[in-house]
Amino acid sequence: MAVDPLIELRDVNKYYGDLHVLQDIDLTVGKGEVVVVIGPSGSGKSTLCRAINRLETVESGTISLDGEPLPQEGRALARLRAEVGMVFQSFNLFAHKTVLENVSLAQIKVRGRKKADAERRSRELLDRVGLLAHAEKYPAQLSGGQQQRVAIARALAMDPKALLFDEPTSALDPEMINEVLEVMQQLAREGMTMIVVTHEMGFARSAANRVVFMADGRIVEDRTPEEFFTAPRSERAKDFLSKILKH
Repeated sequence: MAVDPLIELRDVNKYYGDLHVLQDIDLTVGKGEVVVVIGPSGSGKSTLCRAINRLETVESGTISLDGEPLPQEGRALARLRAEVGMVFQSFNLFAHKTVLENVSLAQIKVRGRKKADAERRSRELLDRVGLLAHAEKYPAQLSGGQQQRVAIARALAMDPKALLFDEPTSALDPEMINEVLEVMQQLAREGMTMIVVTHEMGFARSAANRVVFMADGRIVEDRTPEEFFTAPRSERAKDFLSKILKH
């Protein structure tokens, strides 16, 4: 099945000093695909995610979005970040702004929407993530799971072409993880293009079109969840799975 490519990485390399954190990365994510990136700590997963919206620069190789290379800086970069939303491990909400203001702010500042339009859109999205009733609260008044759902609504408010999730549930208490994953599952069903760095294997199995397994800065396997979880090809993946699937 040929998918229309949305995000393409070709021969991407990234160093921190002598540490080669991304090694010759080739990855194509098609429109509407959900790609889950897993692997041991320090394998380069988060760096990969952050390189796609240029929170990290790369030393060599090309990254393109919808056929266009990533812009270097300035206005075009702000636009890129509107096209590729990002949801972080720590929710990164503005503490002194209400939930509604958090979701509306970039729509007004970056997308140039009128305040009333932005707020209407924000309310729609807060309803979608189950938090409309909390629109006037401040982030500190919400649980971690609720804050992360606000962060997802904020990313969606920009009408992005793709969403990046960098370990979106790893800072959450176990009972809050599912409420965030459910929102992400719903987005996957609706055809949102997503790259998700996560430790949640259940989500990888049920929502991903592909599982990308990274180790030591390289992509070791890139396969369907069914193939990857039932018959990993590499020793690294077998070892990784045997450690996490026992628990």
